Amino acid sequence: MPNTLKAYYPKIEAIQSAAQKLKGVALQTPLTPNLGLSKEFGANIQFKREDLQPVRSYKIRGSYNKISSLSREELDKGIVCASAGNHAQGVAFSCKKLEVKGRIFMPAPTPKQKIAQVEMFGEDFVEIELVGDTFDDAFHAAQEYQEKSGAVFIHPFDDPKVIEGQGTVGLEILQQAENPIDYLFLPVGGGGLSAGVSSVFKALSPKTKIIGVEPAGAPAMKTSIQKGVNTALNQIEKFVDGAAVKKVGDLNFEICRQNLTEVITVEEGKVCEVILQLYNKDAIVAEPAGALSIAALEQYAEEIKGKNVVCVLSGSNNDITRTEEIKERALLYKGLKHYFVVKFPQRAGALKQFVVEVLGPDDDISHFEYTKKNSRETGSAVVGIELKNSADFSQLLENMKQLGFYGDYLNDKQYLLDLVV
Repeated sequence: MPNTLKAYYPKIEAIQSAAQKLKGVALQTPLTPNLGLSKEFGANIQFKREDLQPVRSYKIRGSYNKISSLSREELDKGIVCASAGNHAQGVAFSCKKLEVKGRIFMPAPTPKQKIAQVEMFGEDFVEIELVGDTFDDAFHAAQEYQEKSGAVFIHPFDDPKVIEGQGTVGLEILQQAENPIDYLFLPVGGGGLSAGVSSVFKALSPKTKIIGVEPAGAPAMKTSIQKGVNTALNQIEKFVDGAAVKKVGDLNFEICRQNLTEVITVEEGKVCEVILQLYNKDAIVAEPAGALSIAALEQYAEEIKGKNVVCVLSGSNNDITRTEEIKERALLYKGLKHYFVVKFPQRAGALKQFVVEVLGPDDDISHFEYTKKNSRETGSAVVGIELKNSADFSQLLENMKQLGFYGDYLNDKQYLLDLVV
């Protein structure tokens, strides 16, 4: 496969051809205004709703465009892919529709909901193997299988046909938009979507500012562009599983570093806050990667005033079992949840004094772990406190120290916080 920009750059004709091939397979998803955010930011903000695809993400576009381009001889060998979930669903859907056998490697921590969806879309045409902790672990296992079996590897992002398929999102946006688009926010994982869509905009809407958005815990594209070479990260935060990769595609890196106006990162806690807001205010179920582009708006609040803005909402494959974690991360990010080691005097009434004299009227204890130790003057408890207003934190901390209850603060000690949260 070519791995330089000179060897490959998505042509509009190829992306238009992919759009024709995808008719009757992928939906032409709506471009819908979001009134709440438009009012909040003083801009015309629209969502490209790729979460409404049959497989609930844009990944069906690239996977079907790639698999359907294979010869009969290649298809007879079977296909193999690696995915954190969404690409797997697109491949599974394509395998069943084209009646091709496929083997799909996924990281072991992949949400059960995504695994169940892959099984549903692929039925008897696909086999799933759970391998390792990250996408990269699954990727290497899939490559090993490909070398042994001779099956065709369907890359989730670093492939011309996949990039061209994802680029059809850009064609639809420009066809649907009633006014010129000033800002386009794209989630970035391996870079297939951002490479394809940005190529369309560079050709057909060159004045649009294209912002790539990555999770703060996995800034592979941002790091690579800063260094001028595609760079593998040593470690990543895996929470935004649909966009958490250690290294972006070589093709995608070369395309994105020339096409993207800027690549920014957003904190995982901010993503969680946006997921909850989308659900509560708009009845939209967004997965973490799907909320990335919307989570970036706050960083551009001044620039986008009065502008036409499009955010690609890339997917909705979220497992309901993650809800509590999402809520917890959002509260921690907003400064509304705090964990302490509290030193309680071993005497009657100590807890009552803590509740009455330390906590504010709107503070609430949400976590409490304590074992009485009769041989000591004080006993330590791990206490989680939820605030109604983040500004109340300083008074809470002052009360705790003045009355001798303060032991330690855990929010800024991740290795200890992980034992509690």
